[in-house]
Amino acid sequence: MSGAGAGASGDATAGADSAGSADARHVDALRTPLEHTPLPAAEVDAGAPTTALAELGSFAGLDYGIWEMTTGTARDVEADELFVVLAGRGTVEFLDAADVAASADVGAVPRILSLEPGSLVRLHAGERTRWTITEPLRKVWLAPGE
Repeated sequence: MSGAGAGASGDATAGADSAGSADARHVDALRTPLEHTPLPAAEVDAGAPTTALAELGSFAGLDYGIWEMTTGTARDVEADELFVVLAGRGTVEFLDAADVAASADVGAVPRILSLEPGSLVRLHAGERTRWTITEPLRKVWLAPGE
């Protein structure tokens, strides 16, 4: 789920004030408290996942922040984003085979990506995804500014 996009990920927000200050120079991304909100029922496939988002600032035309999802399965339509998983585990499944082929920056992209601490993932605008989170997942994301 895209940290910067609309839809499920944009529904639960904790502003930069809760994570430091706007355009924060230093934030403890693992310990920053985030306020969770349930996902819309139409986006949930299993469980009762919640998400939270802290928009921290921008630089060089990019916005950045922290996003988190609790255990469960939900669908989303992605925005352009690059993220690194800090904690938790799960998978992201690309639902359209055409999206997977079109999003291949280098080599073949698997239809289902495993997510774990250290995973670096590039999402492309318009990709339809299904996120299955087995351990609450927290990521730091970068996305084009609006």
